[in-house]
Amino acid sequence: MATAAATSASEPEAESKAGPKADGEEDEVKAARTRRKVLSRAVAAATYKTVGPGWDQQEEGVSESDGDEYAMASSAESSPGEYEWEYDEEEEKNQLEIERLEEQLSINVYDYNCHVDLIRLLRLEGELTKVRMARQKMSEIFPLTEELWLEWLHDEISMAQDGLDREHVYDLFEKAVKDYICPNIWLEYGQYSVGGIGQKGGLEKVRSVFERALSSVGLHMTKGLALWEAYREFESAIVEAARPVAGFLSPFDREQTFDSQLEKVHSLFRRQLAIPLYDMEATFAEYEEWSEDPVPESVIQNYNKALQQLEKYKPYEEALLQAEAPRLSEYQAYIDFEMKIGDPARIQLIFERALVENCLVPDLWIRYSQYLDRQLKVKDLVLSVHNRAVRNCPWTVALWSRYLLAMERHGVDHQVISVTFEKALNAGFIQATDYVEIWQAYLDYLRRRVDFKQDSSKELEELRAAFTRALEYLKQEVEERFNESGDPSCVIMQNWARIEARLCNNMQKARELWDSIMTRGNAKYANMWLEYYNLERAHGDTQHCRKALHRAVQCTSDYPEHVCEVLLTMERTEGSLEDWDTAVQKTETRLARVNEQRMKAAEKEAALVQQEEEKAEQRKRARAEKKALKKKKKTRGPEKRGADEDDEKEWGDDEEEQPSKRRRVENSIPAAGETQNVEVAAGPAGKCATVDVEPPSKQKEKAASLKRDMPKVLHDSSKDSITVFVSNLPYSMQEPDVKLRPLFEACGEVVQIRPIFSNRGDFRGYCYVEFKEEKSALQALEMDRKSVEGRPMFVSPCVDKSKNPDFKVFRYSTSLEKHKLFISGLPFSCTKEELEEICKAHGTVKDLRLVTNRAGKPKGLAYVEYENESQASQAVMKMDGMTIKENVIKVAISNPPQRKVPEKPETRKAPGGPMLLPQTYGARGKGRTQLSLLPRALQRPSAAAPQAENGPAAAPAVAASAATEAPKMSNADFAKLFLRK
Repeated sequence: MATAAATSASEPEAESKAGPKADGEEDEVKAARTRRKVLSRAVAAATYKTVGPGWDQQEEGVSESDGDEYAMASSAESSPGEYEWEYDEEEEKNQLEIERLEEQLSINVYDYNCHVDLIRLLRLEGELTKVRMARQKMSEIFPLTEELWLEWLHDEISMAQDGLDREHVYDLFEKAVKDYICPNIWLEYGQYSVGGIGQKGGLEKVRSVFERALSSVGLHMTKGLALWEAYREFESAIVEAARPVAGFLSPFDREQTFDSQLEKVHSLFRRQLAIPLYDMEATFAEYEEWSEDPVPESVIQNYNKALQQLEKYKPYEEALLQAEAPRLSEYQAYIDFEMKIGDPARIQLIFERALVENCLVPDLWIRYSQYLDRQLKVKDLVLSVHNRAVRNCPWTVALWSRYLLAMERHGVDHQVISVTFEKALNAGFIQATDYVEIWQAYLDYLRRRVDFKQDSSKELEELRAAFTRALEYLKQEVEERFNESGDPSCVIMQNWARIEARLCNNMQKARELWDSIMTRGNAKYANMWLEYYNLERAHGDTQHCRKALHRAVQCTSDYPEHVCEVLLTMERTEGSLEDWDTAVQKTETRLARVNEQRMKAAEKEAALVQQEEEKAEQRKRARAEKKALKKKKKTRGPEKRGADEDDEKEWGDDEEEQPSKRRRVENSIPAAGETQNVEVAAGPAGKCATVDVEPPSKQKEKAASLKRDMPKVLHDSSKDSITVFVSNLPYSMQEPDVKLRPLFEACGEVVQIRPIFSNRGDFRGYCYVEFKEEKSALQALEMDRKSVEGRPMFVSPCVDKSKNPDFKVFRYSTSLEKHKLFISGLPFSCTKEELEEICKAHGTVKDLRLVTNRAGKPKGLAYVEYENESQASQAVMKMDGMTIKENVIKVAISNPPQRKVPEKPETRKAPGGPMLLPQTYGARGKGRTQLSLLPRALQRPSAAAPQAENGPAAAPAVAASAATEAPKMSNADFAKLFLRK
């Protein structure tokens, strides 16, 4: 097991909030002492084994048992412990789970979590051989994290028996340090190699490991210190062990004299002090104490320079320490800073540090590999990074394309490149166009290998075979999987035709390819014909050019005028009179037919528009007539009345009812229990009986006093930050403020809940909730879509849209999300838990949302968010077409259509006329009639209407039908009208 220093170094950076002077400083000191003691004893024990029993260890204070302390320290916590195996139900359950995981991996080998679970269970069951095979299989597909590698290494170290086993552990360490930058693994590697110092070349092996470790992570400002100290303590231990036994060293180590060994420790101190690291002051003080001579001036200068650099780097390091993983933005700022300075070693280090926590971010890999391709250009380093990039993000086609280019750029063997391309085809891209891109990259590579000066060669035949295979692959594999063509414009086939025509002088093959292109639905596009025509002009003959243009004139439907013009231009410069006449006749005939078709299409469209307008007008009239009839029935009463009494009642009611409809006020309370008095009522025998009524003037006064008693509660826009708008509540909810208060008080102290009522006292389904603190309002937004009395409650920020017209409340993404799936065709009875159980079999489900309507009823749709794009891609392949409760579902990558943007006022202008007024919609949507059912003579003026001497100004509205026409007024009616003036 690693020493205490390794344990301390393995703690997350975010925990060290105070930099080098954090609260765990005492633990660091203890760790350094423990590491020094362990290294010294390990070196002493190894030296004793090398030189024999001539050295009395007891004089140096080293017991025989101390030689095994490192082995105990490195194996502690690594063994699974002493288990008392009992064949009980839990063990049987583990075995069944192991079998299930193995079966699942046989179906989908790219399931990362399945690998991890299988290794954990095999290790728990003590299946050492199987767990080694499982780890090996996983490491071939995925890069392993630092924790997985350390666990594997500790298990192998505890099982190592002889030199062959030690070599196997060395090989395992070499693989481990290549996946990610891991200071703890390097530290373990160096300490483990100390145990082999007694073997031939053991001393040089240890120094080689430590030197490579310093090259990899020695510049790490927070974790590099442990490696420097471990290396320095090792060399110091060699010095102490070599003092009494210099004459007993083995021949291959005898050349190391005492003075040269001291110089190695001096060199390590000087190298470390020249690098900006945390806790540099303590290292400098230790060097002054250790060195017998004064510290050289050059070392002091380098030390001061490193301190100045440390001050520049501290803001970025502290930002990393204070932020939470994965800290992508902090790392990007750090990378930008290092790129400006331009130190290649430090740039490489910060990229590697960022990728440890952001290994699934393709853009970060692309930026890193691009820097290496253009700046460093070191073959092993460049290819290693490209290989790690595609292992971490295999679903990203850009990384594979860059990998193929890098391999070609550095002269990698053709067989290796071909194998890499095959891996790319099996990576599971999530778009059909991705496969076209990777095929293009590989075909470009094969084309550059061909020597076209030769008529035929092995490379040329391989290129043609690859083109043929690419077309078959796109047709059979890609189109069947995605139900769409990844190459609708036949780009690959066009490239093949150009190569055959320009480089192979094989126009016959090029023409065959273009015939195939045109038969795949491209003959209607003018640009495709012109592309073929240009190829014929460059490498063919005039006859075939003429033939292509004649076909283009007949087939093109998007821009026929353009191809006609090209044909006439060619005949004008190269054709005979007969050719010219033929071309003119064909183009005129074609254009006349096209114009005729366009006119018919325009007439058909105009007829459809007129039909729609007529239907809309009919619906509008029908609604107006229905509304008028309903109004008449309401005003006439349930029984038949006399003509005079009927007229009198109708006009009186309208006069009192209409103004209230025009002046609706939110939160106004109607008079509950108050019945409208009528002047005439029908008796049981159909005769009219009079009842006591209040004069209209008293009714007005009563209504006005009621409005004065109930003041209107207005919304204060200055409190928008602490207020949320709640909508889609049930209209039948009684006392909304009482029922909603306990729900929102869980987010914080509620100041006020303001439900909105209609003028009749009905709850309108929305309200404002005002909190005391802004954080409570932000927390309340998380209650969006929470079910309240069977309906999903909508909670959104309180924003004045008149001042913020661009504000969008819709919180879900409306663009392509490669890690999210859209599922349709679900049975309405399917629950969230049932669907999640199905989706979990194909990856880690981060979120799942069943789509419902405003009433909370399921719509048979769902969105499923996976941990990464690879899992989503695999889930599409496995789940598309699956049957759930007799319903066949469809699964695709989430790519919602563009949301409709409201039309702006300036776009409503007619082509040559004035700007159209926005259409007013009623509560039921479009088609609400704008006709007034109140006679113009009785209409009251609105607040903004101009007032005439004898009443309101004439309104422009006119009745649309006989049903809405007002009956003639009698003298008594006019008298009442003037009396009420």
